[in-house]
Amino acid sequence: MTDTVTSTQTTESVADFAARARAWLAENMPRVDPDHPPFSVRAEQASWDRAKELQKRLYEGGFAGICFPREYGGLGLDYAYQRAFNAECRSYEMPLILNTPTFTICAATILDVGSEAQKRDRISAAIRGDEILVQLLSEPSGGSDLAGVITRADHEGGKWIINGAKTWSTSAFAGDYGLMLARTDWTVPKHEGLTMFLVPLNSPGITMRRIKEVNGNEEFCEEFFDGLALGDDAVVGEVNKGWEVATRQLHHERRAVGGGSEFASGTAAENANEMPPDHVGLAEATGQGDDPRIQDLAGRALTRRIVKEQLIDHVFHAIADGSLPPNAGTLIRLFHAETTELEVDTALAIAGTAGVIDEGSQEAPGLTELSDIGVRYLSRQTGSLGGGSSEMARNVIGERILGFPREAAADRGVPFNQVKRNKS
Repeated sequence: MTDTVTSTQTTESVADFAARARAWLAENMPRVDPDHPPFSVRAEQASWDRAKELQKRLYEGGFAGICFPREYGGLGLDYAYQRAFNAECRSYEMPLILNTPTFTICAATILDVGSEAQKRDRISAAIRGDEILVQLLSEPSGGSDLAGVITRADHEGGKWIINGAKTWSTSAFAGDYGLMLARTDWTVPKHEGLTMFLVPLNSPGITMRRIKEVNGNEEFCEEFFDGLALGDDAVVGEVNKGWEVATRQLHHERRAVGGGSEFASGTAAENANEMPPDHVGLAEATGQGDDPRIQDLAGRALTRRIVKEQLIDHVFHAIADGSLPPNAGTLIRLFHAETTELEVDTALAIAGTAGVIDEGSQEAPGLTELSDIGVRYLSRQTGSLGGGSSEMARNVIGERILGFPREAAADRGVPFNQVKRNKS
């Protein structure tokens, strides 16, 4: 990595950049308690409006899109500068919910495989705080088989006509554009007949509904496409090579979910479900601070949290220097999911019945009430599903990183219109 940035006008070291960021943040961004930061409720439009407002401030101050190229609205700097900025902004309110999926997944994917117009228009608009980008991938009948999508795109009269449905689209209600995978050729094997489209979400032909989860959250959406018309300029990458785009997209998602993306700005959790529980404070709040068993439980969780941070750093640098393939980001994704589950399980074990009975009085550091732990437990599996299930992640690690033989698949090499579906 370089430790200076050179342009036609200035040469600025990482230390000077950090000092300049420190002064600017103090004058321009709202200050927060870094140990108890405010949480943005991702299911509320107001949270996204606030994030866009903060993003505009960063852009106007010259601290947005640090690792994105200058020609697309970023600063074109090395990751060392982003890390320095992250260290400085811990005590300030940041538009963290824009990291995923706008910057770390969608903008990163467009940067890899999008057209020049898509990069110039969509990435720069996101960096300015004008637009939010989301994913439209999963389908009601697809499960974890992303390549088995049946939303169809037919080229008619110079337009792509889209019909079908997507589901579990994260924060799609707040999005301006979505990356959508559709089938454009049914006569070839499933991976070969897909195309990725960049969809304006305010287009006629799209009906969107919110999905209510078991914990009451309504962040996810389902979308129905009925005659949605798109031009050829909506194609991302090449026609019938959408799986190549989706592969890059999943690569970025798996890195983002675990916290290993250079395009993420800020270091705090993006919402309450991502904030690590304060197991020590929880033990004290429940009067168990001196219990050796509770200390052991908390120690195990804290140790794994430290190992996760070290893994992120190791994998990031290993991918950068070529000692690990890009798919190694799946290691971060899998370890993040397992760590999150362990941390939430440990918190509930320490809280005991107080974690599932709302008495409206007991409080613990970082939580409104002890019963919030029980609500959080209901969504503990989220990290095991985002970016593909943990089972799929293990397949990727085994087959594409460790070189194990691929699992047998009955539909491999079979034209998609000959694959049996929804039949016993």
